[in-house]
Amino acid sequence: MIADSSSQQRLERALAALRGLAVGDALGSQFFVPANYPLLKRREVPQGTWQWTDDTEMACSVLAVLAAHGRIDQDALAQSFAEHHDFDRGYGPAVNRLLRLVREGGDWRELSSALFKGQGSWGNGAAMRIAPLGAWYADDPEQATHQAEISAYPTHQHREAVVGAMAVAAAAALAADPAGPPTPAALLDGVVALVPRSAVGAGLRRARDMLDYSDSTTVAAVLGCGRRTTAHDTVPFALWSAARSLGDFERAFWTTAQVGGDMDTTCAIVGGVVSSGGKTTPPESWLQQTEPLPAWAPTSG
Repeated sequence: MIADSSSQQRLERALAALRGLAVGDALGSQFFVPANYPLLKRREVPQGTWQWTDDTEMACSVLAVLAAHGRIDQDALAQSFAEHHDFDRGYGPAVNRLLRLVREGGDWRELSSALFKGQGSWGNGAAMRIAPLGAWYADDPEQATHQAEISAYPTHQHREAVVGAMAVAAAAALAADPAGPPTPAALLDGVVALVPRSAVGAGLRRARDMLDYSDSTTVAAVLGCGRRTTAHDTVPFALWSAARSLGDFERAFWTTAQVGGDMDTTCAIVGGVVSSGGKTTPPESWLQQTEPLPAWAPTSG
């Protein structure tokens, strides 16, 4: 439970990241979703409202568990994912099945580890939902990566998916530094230093070397942009885009969206990182047009 002022500050930082994540997800889905998740268009929301996807729904569970436990409790997180799972939000088929089985009493440890012939999922789902956790741990980026690692396992046990979540959490923690956001190079250097060697880490080092590129299409051609929905095809480009636009949410969004790919996810990651800590926020009109967060999500106060 949120009680002391330090915990309240953590919640406020994380909520800022969650709102930015939701806007990036919802607006990104306007470009990506219609051809892929048509059921999202049937929801009972005001006409013209941008609807968020599984990215935001799962991020709300991450923050709910942090608010309730002060850390990631894997069993509570898996249960929250399963309890709040809305099939029509665009989940991948493997996670849809996993969460249904957890809801029916299955053990997430067995179910998650058995995915993809026992390799576990290396998708970008653990990374897309984790920026609020990074903001929560802005005072301790190392702990952010540790808690992000723990948070990945209920659904994603492949090492690349886990490292992808760690990288996004580290970026959000560093971006939320109370002293002010780091330079683009410092952000990516900091993330690289906090994650283990991996394909994600190699992509981040390439992203660091491409910070002077202004053409995001060229960068996406090298780093990937989520077309394969894997962590190593998604996270390096998303963090390159976030690093270059830490003070400008609108620029960060369009830099990310214009290259295509898994736009709701890349824009969710970027929106969450750029908004981490609350110093950079989405345009007010974008916030107003985005579907409200669910009633069960944590709130300030």
